[in-house]
Amino acid sequence: MPILRFQALQDVQHRSVQLPKEEGRRSLSYNMNVFGEQAMRQHLPKSAFENVIEAIHKGKKIDRITADAVATGMKTWALDKGATHYTHWFQPLTGATAEKHDAFFEITTDGHVIEKFDGAQLVQQEPDASSFPNGGIRNTFEARGYTAWDPTSPAFIYDTTLCIPTVFVAYTGEALDYKTPLLKALQEIDVAATDVARYFDKNVSKVHGTLGWEQEFFLIDSALAAARPDITLTGRTLLGHASAKGQQLDDHYFGSIPTRVLTYLKHLEQECLVLGIPIKTRHNEVAPNQFEIAPIFEEVNLAVDHNSLLMDVMEKVAERHYFKVLFHEKPFAGVNGSGKHNNWSLATDTGINLLSPGTTPMKNLQFLTFFINTIKAVHSYEALLRASISSAGNDHRLGANEAPPGILSVFIGSQLTQVLDELEKVTDGKLSPQEKTDLKLNVVGKIPEILLDNTDRNRTSPFAFTGNKFEFRAVGATANCAHPMTVLNAIVASQLKAFKKEVDVLINESSMKKDDAIFNVLREYIKESKNIRFEGDGYGEAWEKEAKKRRLSHHRNTPDALDEKISPRAIALFESLQIMNAVEIQARYEIEIEEYIKRVQIESRVLGDVARNHIIPTALRYQNVLIVNVKGLKDIYGDDYKVLAKEQSLIIKEISGHIDALNACITEMTEARKKANQMKLVPKSKAYCGKVLPYLDKIRRHCDKLELLVEDELWPLPKYRELLFIN
Repeated sequence: MPILRFQALQDVQHRSVQLPKEEGRRSLSYNMNVFGEQAMRQHLPKSAFENVIEAIHKGKKIDRITADAVATGMKTWALDKGATHYTHWFQPLTGATAEKHDAFFEITTDGHVIEKFDGAQLVQQEPDASSFPNGGIRNTFEARGYTAWDPTSPAFIYDTTLCIPTVFVAYTGEALDYKTPLLKALQEIDVAATDVARYFDKNVSKVHGTLGWEQEFFLIDSALAAARPDITLTGRTLLGHASAKGQQLDDHYFGSIPTRVLTYLKHLEQECLVLGIPIKTRHNEVAPNQFEIAPIFEEVNLAVDHNSLLMDVMEKVAERHYFKVLFHEKPFAGVNGSGKHNNWSLATDTGINLLSPGTTPMKNLQFLTFFINTIKAVHSYEALLRASISSAGNDHRLGANEAPPGILSVFIGSQLTQVLDELEKVTDGKLSPQEKTDLKLNVVGKIPEILLDNTDRNRTSPFAFTGNKFEFRAVGATANCAHPMTVLNAIVASQLKAFKKEVDVLINESSMKKDDAIFNVLREYIKESKNIRFEGDGYGEAWEKEAKKRRLSHHRNTPDALDEKISPRAIALFESLQIMNAVEIQARYEIEIEEYIKRVQIESRVLGDVARNHIIPTALRYQNVLIVNVKGLKDIYGDDYKVLAKEQSLIIKEISGHIDALNACITEMTEARKKANQMKLVPKSKAYCGKVLPYLDKIRRHCDKLELLVEDELWPLPKYRELLFIN
């Protein structure tokens, strides 16, 4: 057995994990390291506290006096908790979080040492904007960018550093992060949804989006991961034959959590609690060594921040437990990939979930209004929503092993389908008293009963209604939730504004009563959006053919899907809502295209290196062993050796065939990459997708065949059975 692989397996057997401290009652440690409302009450003057609360809930600007007061209180609180540094914590377009730590430590002009942190340092910093992905908005010679405090997401302390959530924008004003467009989209959904909600309750003054993400991931031993160059450099296995036992027995899903993993999860949950991340659920997922954690629902912006922070914390805690976390959407071939289901809804400041039915026909009409408008929004912008979850990693996951396909559709269940079919029959114009009674009692009034028993789930649906929320299941595990949430909230906001405009026209110009006007508009939306609703199996050619008839887009890869982001419709949508301008949209498109190219480029280089420098030499070494064996048989048995060495000879020949094919594929892949590199950005992405990427599967196929032929002790890389089943 090669030294590296042997050492990795030895390391696994001698792990001593760091046990977390006694947990105690979780409520006592929750938010302990968060400068939230309770901490602000204790450390801020009353006027400053009230100004911050108004900024959070009403969008009021914070003046310099308030900022200085907040900074003073925040510094006192942080120092008392042992913080030594502060940072503006932001989410650039890299997919990771970013931070630059500055010490509170300062030396005054007269030589005294003080801890300094004032309003100016709280509100704004100036990181280099050209060193982050910017799509050409910033050049090296014009590098200035700004991070600006986001008071709607509370500051927190992690590893003795005060982290202040911020937006990140260029000197010229363009957004260079995920948070800025999200905040604008949330502001738009607030305005649009509040206006519509006031049809049903005049007391509603604010609506906020809610998000509950479900984070799936794999855990493997860190020593084994270190012995795999592909995992280390790309986050997934680029080769490896399937284990004889995988997920076929369905014995891992919801099974007993392995002891070592449970220890890690307990430690992780403790870290999350003090940071205010409300983790509630943990369980085994379908594939071996795959797991999921999920929180209590939160306001979208805070939920996005918490998910980004969680992924950082997961990796840091994993190191202490000798684990490596794999967030890649498809780290292992032949078993389930990992997603990040985004469960989304809308809630009012009066405590009502707008996507949950109520106890009266009026509340159910409110539910239907937001339910149908969401479906209509998805139908109108299904290609844009599909583009929002596109990535090189997610391309491997979508459409396989219980992941939803790349065709966007909405699943609502057979019983709600019947409700919409009944509403579709609503007559034009004003409803008769009998029609109104029948509709409210026999259709609208029965919705709570229907949803109570409607437990259908369609795991192949990318966008499914699950009782009181929509579950966007197509989001990949590595994704920043802000991206799909920006698109979803934007399209629903746009749709609700159009809905209100149509209803108001019927009320004001046709003298219709409010309920009649709402029913008439909803009826048309049901008809117009029927094609996006699908209750069947999302896999296979049958749905592809049906989707084509329905004129639904089917983008099989990221370069094709991303084209929708710069379509005139998409640009018009974001500009009309003032979420992003054409420059920002184009920049993000170029960033995502370039990231796709780099991901495929890195994977092709890594696989070529591993195949040529690890797999082929190992195969040759074993082939030489067989050749020596055959020669020995010939020396002993003469011509009879042909019978005795028949199997060895066949293996020698088979190994030679795979080695020749590997060398040819690697050479051809390298040439395809060279040609692609000469192209401009968009054609280059198509070339990497269509010309380079297919070689990864070809090379893998030959490597995996060699894995079955070569002696186990010679094989240089930990195998699937070792990666997936050693805890």
